[in-house]
Amino acid sequence: MTSFVAAGLLVGGILLVIAGAQLLFDGLLDLAARLRISVFTLTVLIAGLELENLAAGLAANARGLPDAAAGTFLGGATFLALAVTGVGAAVSPIRARLAWPVYGWTAVAPLPLLALGADGELSRVDGSLLVGWFVVAMIGLARAGGGAMAAARAGRRRFAVVRLVAGLVLLGVGGHALGEGMRRAVTRLGVSQALLGNTVVAASVEAEEVARVVVPARRGRGDVALANVFGTVVHFLTLNAGVIALVRPLNLDRVTLVLYLPVAVAATALVAGLAAWRGGVGRLEGVVLVAAYGVYLAAAIVIAT
Repeated sequence: MTSFVAAGLLVGGILLVIAGAQLLFDGLLDLAARLRISVFTLTVLIAGLELENLAAGLAANARGLPDAAAGTFLGGATFLALAVTGVGAAVSPIRARLAWPVYGWTAVAPLPLLALGADGELSRVDGSLLVGWFVVAMIGLARAGGGAMAAARAGRRRFAVVRLVAGLVLLGVGGHALGEGMRRAVTRLGVSQALLGNTVVAASVEAEEVARVVVPARRGRGDVALANVFGTVVHFLTLNAGVIALVRPLNLDRVTLVLYLPVAVAATALVAGLAAWRGGVGRLEGVVLVAAYGVYLAAAIVIAT
């Protein structure tokens, strides 16, 4: 019975995620046209507002689990940059020629977190600096991509905001069902706790992001696919990290300092650099990113044991 429930959650979650991604994408196109701004800019601004990720980090830190709290934004950013982009590009190549400052802002956005966390602590002062830097980085990123494929959409439909919100709801519900199904299926197979924590837990929080990348890429909007990744990663490594530290300072252990933090920063720079160099992320680059994520997981498991 447990296997059937897991399978049902997986299938149902996938269907909801796909439907939600379609609604969200259509809503973004129409809303951007109505507001007369580029879809890239709108996507960057709202993509990373994932309250469940921030709530998980705040809750973990409140319970005296600072490294678990840091994992919500560090592990989440690494998963997005490597696994989500890689899988998305392998399914449907992401083609987009964006302005060079877009890639630059994305690559440098995590650097203040790396510098402020180097001493093993993110204080409230550090948190306030990160939140301030978030505002600067998001303005820079949004303005840099403001002209990206900004042509108005023909035949706009009504209720753009309703469809956008409905898409977000379906993505949230579908992502939760998909993650729960994955957890049940993997637990049923007896996978080790280390592997479970480093793969399924991260995927269960951000699983719907794959659809957010694949759907626009399939419909010829690689700029929107990249905006989802870039915007969310910048949110995680600036705003989420800053808010969590503001509420309660974070003490970072050795593993976080030598692995999780630098890898999150490097993964962001890697995906931005690949996209700038190749004019997007093709299937080959996608495979490379997924392989890099596999190496990261292996290193995390070895260090943890």
